[in-house]
Order: sequence, then structure tokens, then C-alpha cells
Amino acid sequence: MASIFTKIINGEIPCYKIAEDDSYFAFLDINPISEGHTLVVPKKEVDYIFDLEDEVLTGLMNFSKKVALGIDEALGTIRTGVIVEGMEVPHAHVHLVPIYFEGQPVSLGRKTEVSKERMEELAQLIGKAVKA
Repeated sequence: MASIFTKIINGEIPCYKIAEDDSYFAFLDINPISEGHTLVVPKKEVDYIFDLEDEVLTGLMNFSKKVALGIDEALGTIRTGVIVEGMEVPHAHVHLVPIYFEGQPVSLGRKTEVSKERMEELAQLIGKAVKA
């Protein structure tokens, strides 16, 4: 059975898309811990990130870097943090978490309320800033 991320990639479930290429897809997390919290996934569904083929894992991190730099540019962060926990959805993924100030709590157990309108705005801002 396809993971929720595969259904998002295939357009079966709507998302706030940031960027994609032939192999990777980035979209806003619907349960963000910070405004602009983004998920980056390989289009190939593999549960555990360290089961990815080396070139897919390298490509995932390179694509994540492009998206993180777009987040930084679009949102004026001090940096973008990276979390790879891999327990929520059985599809390898990277959390990119915008950090706006020193000491900002960065934990997947935390949640920030972001309106639908703001999510749409964030997706557009970050998507425009991601360099192809």
C-alpha cells in the first residue's frame, strides 16, 4: 500500500508544494513546528532513510540543501535545521525546520498553528526562492 507521501507526490492528496524534480519532492508539513517547516522526500518509496541507495540518499540531501537555502532566503531565518527521525510515515523523509531566533525550541513533538492562507503564502515564497 502506498504511503501518504507517495499519494501526495502522485497528486491523490493535496499539499502545499514547494519544489520537485524527477526524483525528489518538497512540501510544507501540515503539522509544522515552525512556520515554513518543510518535508523533503525521494519519489521512490523506501521506509528507512539508510536503506536508500547511496546515490538516492546523496541526491535527497542535495535537494534538501537547495530547499533549505530557499527557506533561508524567503523567510529570513538565522538558519534551517534538519531532523531525520523517520518514525511517523514509512517513507524516508527529511524535516527542514526554519529557525528564526537562538534558543527556538526545535522538536517534532511541538506544533505551531499556521492558517491555510499563511501556508499557501509560505509555499509560494519558498518555492520562488528555491534555485533549480
